[in-house]
Amino acid sequence: MTTTADPSSNTITWLASSDGSAVPNPGRMGLGAVLVAPDGRRWTLSHAPHGDGCNNEAEARAVAWVFAEARRHGATALRLQCDNSLVVEQLTAAAPPPVARLTALFDALRAGAAGFVALTVVWVPRHRNGEADALARAALGLGPKAGPTPKQLRRRHRR
Repeated sequence: MTTTADPSSNTITWLASSDGSAVPNPGRMGLGAVLVAPDGRRWTLSHAPHGDGCNNEAEARAVAWVFAEARRHGATALRLQCDNSLVVEQLTAAAPPPVARLTALFDALRAGAAGFVALTVVWVPRHRNGEADALARAALGLGPKAGPTPKQLRRRHRR
């Protein structure tokens, strides 16, 4: 988790989760996100942009959409959950440049991130990002993925 601005500023933090899908990969892209205002109001976002792309491009576009929607609703501080490690690394660390084809997209994403007084980006496991994933898949006309069973989750925790 990394904060890109002064966390001691007295701003009220909005919450968001985002996900992107490409079916097949690369293929049609679906973007999904949930944006929650400090007062509890929620917006669910689901969109299939024109054109094809890979899963990393879909994930980055979903985050860019969240940034734009959050700012449109007046957010100045945001805590974003994302299950794509490449997107999280590009926003939170001095990560190496992504694949050349995605460089401009990630540069634009970092510029969008700079528009917040405070931004926290957190990686979450895929199974904890189910609502955003379902919205991304719905944009493509697909149902939600079947999640891990409780037995599979217990097995993961034993390792």
